[in-house]
Amino acid sequence: MIRPPSIRSIGVIVWLLALLACQIGFAAEPKRVMLLHSFGRDFKPWSDYATTLRTELDRQSPWPLDIIDHSLVSARSSDENPEGPFVDYLRALFDKRPLDLIVSIGAPAAAFVQRHRHEVFARTPMIFMAVEQRRVQYSRLTENDAVVAVWINYLAAFENILRVLPETKNVTVVVGTSPIEKFWREEIGNEVEPLTGRIAITWTDHLSFGDLLHHAAALPPRSAIFWELMIVDAAGVVHEGSTPLARLHAVANAPIFSYDESFFGQAIVGGPLLSARESSQKTAAVAVRILGGEKAGDIKTPPVAFAAPKFDWREMQRWGISESVLPPNSTIYFREPTAWERYRPQILGLSAALLAQAVLILWLIYEHRRRNIAEVTSRNAISELTYLNRRATAGQLSGSIAHEVNQPLTAITLEAGTALALLKRATPDLDQVRGALEQIMSSGRRAGDIIHNLRAMFKKDSNERLPADINDLILAVLSIMRVDLNKNDIQVETQLGEQLPAVEGDKVQLQQVILNLTMNAIDAMRTSERRVLRVRSQRSKPDQVMISIEDTGTGIDPSAIDRIFSPLFTTKSEGMGMGLSICQSIIESHGGRIWASSEAHKGAVFHFELPTSVKSQPAAAGHGS
Repeated sequence: MIRPPSIRSIGVIVWLLALLACQIGFAAEPKRVMLLHSFGRDFKPWSDYATTLRTELDRQSPWPLDIIDHSLVSARSSDENPEGPFVDYLRALFDKRPLDLIVSIGAPAAAFVQRHRHEVFARTPMIFMAVEQRRVQYSRLTENDAVVAVWINYLAAFENILRVLPETKNVTVVVGTSPIEKFWREEIGNEVEPLTGRIAITWTDHLSFGDLLHHAAALPPRSAIFWELMIVDAAGVVHEGSTPLARLHAVANAPIFSYDESFFGQAIVGGPLLSARESSQKTAAVAVRILGGEKAGDIKTPPVAFAAPKFDWREMQRWGISESVLPPNSTIYFREPTAWERYRPQILGLSAALLAQAVLILWLIYEHRRRNIAEVTSRNAISELTYLNRRATAGQLSGSIAHEVNQPLTAITLEAGTALALLKRATPDLDQVRGALEQIMSSGRRAGDIIHNLRAMFKKDSNERLPADINDLILAVLSIMRVDLNKNDIQVETQLGEQLPAVEGDKVQLQQVILNLTMNAIDAMRTSERRVLRVRSQRSKPDQVMISIEDTGTGIDPSAIDRIFSPLFTTKSEGMGMGLSICQSIIESHGGRIWASSEAHKGAVFHFELPTSVKSQPAAAGHGS
């Protein structure tokens, strides 16, 4: 059986829940922190310290923070009367809800809090931040005060100017007329007194900002500008933000230096500088310790000194400052990367591509040259084989040649004898004598043509390309082969196209192709009962002429037809296998093509096409039989 909870148990539970709710409420209550600015939220360099401090407080604090900003406007003048109403305002604002921590930014804010601590901030912990150690009134510090001071080494800052610009003789120090600026005018003068013999110092506290710009634009050679502060100029005009330094940089004819990195990256050359980030990190760490319960007066922090030197590459280029004169451990910012640094992957990729292309081009040139050499060697070999083929053909055709030449010689002898017999008559018949002499001349010309054609066909170096009538070439070859054709009882049928355009080529080589194909046809028909040689010519295309040589022999084995034009391939028992290969080389060198077809027991047909001569006229007439 389950007992119901007692009234006492319920009360304990309620008490625990209420206690937990209170703890959660307390834990959720933000810590209240006031940032007190010396001049305003936009006065450099303190504005940069405030910005980085906020970032560091948010990063380091384990509690939620309620950060409140207030500015001490009275610090812009030496009149302290306006502080009374400002004190009353702060008392009314924080009397009921006290602050957990005050962070004063700059010396004027620290001095104000110290003057009025007993009136408003008697028990509130406070941190003096971004205040130069010479401006801290250490004797008036209480147990609730912690200091994160800075140390401005003006002598080191001026020595940096002389290091990077050793010929500098004049330094203009930009400083205004507010109380803090007057203080630092005197301090800087005292601190850099050891350099009096090397440089002359000019102050700008007597100039309006407009006059200051005119002065900076007309500085003598070997001058430099040191930017201290410009809060209030001699005309009483207040200057805040980055505008004053930017306007000075735009007109100055000398390089600008300073002491705080808040001005870096806008106008100054650089050097050893105070780091706003370092001060803010240390201040935020102290603030977290105080908010965590530590007494502010027990926390001691050494002053923040100059950081390692840093320089603006753009200003170095503008004023001709070499990297070799920079202090050791200097860092150069805003350096424009070189083409190599900016496009390194692209340059490497492009270089690799160019190298690959160069290698490929060299390889192609080598291959092209090697191929040319091989082609020349091949052409020479083909030419030599063609010549040898002609000589072999001449040996085979010796009987036909003798018969062809013997016919006109016999006719000449007979006609000469006839002419002599006619002349011996008492009354010679001159018409008959004239006719006999004309027959002699005709037979002589015929013999001369036969010899000329034979010499041309078997001449080794004949490469002249001229327009030629393909039908005339066919008839000339058939005329030479007449005896061999008759001896083998071969019937010749010709179907030569009419009005064929001329082809442009080497007549001797083309005759060689026709002769080789004709001789192959004769050989193929030696065992055939029906022996017919058909030779055709026709226009196959508007710009091409086709010649076909057909026989009625045994035909070509289908398994060999694809290799019929290969070198050293032959179907003859005594053949060398070079005739058709030479024919193919000749036709292809003339821009044509050659092929063969065959049907079993019906003979073979060899075709070849040649391009026509563009400039030539059609042949005079066709031939047929």
